[in-house]
Amino acid sequence: MVDLNKLSSASLAPEEPAVRQAIELLFFAYRDFTSGPDEVLADFGYGRAHHRVIHFVGRNPGITVQQLLRILRITKQSLSRVLGALIHDGYIEQVKGRRDKRLRHLHLTDRGRELEAACSAPQRRLVAEAFAEAGIDAVHGYTAVLKALIDPGDRAEVLAMIEKD
Repeated sequence: MVDLNKLSSASLAPEEPAVRQAIELLFFAYRDFTSGPDEVLADFGYGRAHHRVIHFVGRNPGITVQQLLRILRITKQSLSRVLGALIHDGYIEQVKGRRDKRLRHLHLTDRGRELEAACSAPQRRLVAEAFAEAGIDAVHGYTAVLKALIDPGDRAEVLAMIEKD
């Protein structure tokens, strides 16, 4: 492993070993971060796309289909398949817009909130444990890196959405 204490931001070229290691760590962290929800969702025949929809609808009650498409950056067809299953199975409900009847606002049902909680619990636990182990300075650095990884054109909108609590 590269000694990160010997690095400066000026020395981090894309081919730098520290950059390659960070990419690999991100892959392994993502694998372990998603394993808990994957296990929960497997019992329902659902996958990660279902988890993302449940997560963002849960975090943004009343979100429209168009807003969800922008967040997830998936095709309407892909979202339709996943959303259709979640609505059919009683995890999400659609409510027509009051002002614009063409809009469909999405909300988790009680069952949906239970499923979202079951999926997010192992992730919250994993992140909380990692934060405790790494320490507050590392948490600030980690957060700064994640924010910097978001496309600059989307960053302000994403940060406004996630920093609402």
